[in-house]
Amino acid sequence: MSKVFIVYIMASRKNGTLYVGVTSNPVGRIWQHKNDWFERFTKRYGVKLLVWYEVHENAEAAITREKRLKEWHRAWKVRLIEEKNPDWRDLHRELTGQE
Repeated sequence: MSKVFIVYIMASRKNGTLYVGVTSNPVGRIWQHKNDWFERFTKRYGVKLLVWYEVHENAEAAITREKRLKEWHRAWKVRLIEEKNPDWRDLHRELTGQE
């Protein structure tokens, strides 16, 4: 089984604070966000909802995509989220298969 890399966007709520990240361990990383593992940004702003993600086959492609998304205007990120997830549902179960 090959390693999977995801670029993801977490949100505090619909149209709330956004966080763009990349990981090769989606289950662990989403758990960390949901359980305030990160003391700074994600805990401070309550960024716990996985609202968008994209799968990549290699780290280089995922990291490049993450860097580009971080440079995007907020409106572009919102549009990207709403294309796949118009209700801003928490997609963590879809991605991780966990409750």
